Amino acid sequence: MSSLTVTPISTALGAQISGVEGWIKYHKDEGAGEGRDALQGRVMRAEERYVIEQRDAIEQALLTHSVLFFRGQPITPQQQARFAANFGDLHIHPIYPNVPEQPEVLILDTAVTDVRDNAVWHTDVTFLPTPALGAVLSAKLLPAYGGDTLWASGIAAYEALSEPFKRLLDGLTATHDFTKSFPLERFGNTAEDLARWEETRRKNPPLSHPVVRTHPVSGRKSLFVSDGFTTKINELEPAESEAILKLLFAHATRPEFTIRWRWQENDVAFWDNRVTQHYAVDDYRPQRRVMHRATILGDVPF
Repeated sequence: MSSLTVTPISTALGAQISGVEGWIKYHKDEGAGEGRDALQGRVMRAEERYVIEQRDAIEQALLTHSVLFFRGQPITPQQQARFAANFGDLHIHPIYPNVPEQPEVLILDTAVTDVRDNAVWHTDVTFLPTPALGAVLSAKLLPAYGGDTLWASGIAAYEALSEPFKRLLDGLTATHDFTKSFPLERFGNTAEDLARWEETRRKNPPLSHPVVRTHPVSGRKSLFVSDGFTTKINELEPAESEAILKLLFAHATRPEFTIRWRWQENDVAFWDNRVTQHYAVDDYRPQRRVMHRATILGDVPF
């Protein structure tokens, strides 16, 4: 039986999780990141049954609360990747640097990389045909003050819309473009960076996703546009698209639909990228901030 304690933070989204310390530490062991089917397909040890029970409980909490927080979890990149791999295949980011021995874990280090694209409301990697299911973020080095992260619920934002406006949005699609958050003038300043940017651009041309997507597990509807990557609504005239997106960007990030997390060292956050967007507050310079992220691939939005 799972030992999880789930403490909600707000009605819209967010919960703090306790009682998983032993389970997270278990991910240092060989095979701890095996998929559910692999574990269930053979005789399991007691600790492996515990892994499945805890994973299922976390998955259910994620469906309910959209973003989960775990205080004081000093996990290694290997543990972080194995923890994330319990929920799906992992993504290797085409631009950000990663941990050399664990390339699925990217490094967000303000001393090394221009991370201003995180200081805008965005849903991760929606420039992919199968955007992220979720992400696991670990706080490694924090400023003395500042550097909070906000999350917003696309479900709460959609459900607060009027019925006529919902009908207007249902069936519309929007273009998502990698270059909106990764412009050439910021990410192509050396020959190596330029080559990486051009290759990423070639492999990730602009593509379309629904303006309103349906969660593949819960069936709930969510807004699926963000200022970070969405450039236009395809079925509307340019002026109409601009006006509707401006309204949606503002509506989706109303305080009632958001939470703000004040990081402590070794905190871990796990969010459902299918129904949230987030904003890393850039209010701590010139202090340094280092975070590690493992991104879990999802499915085609519908």
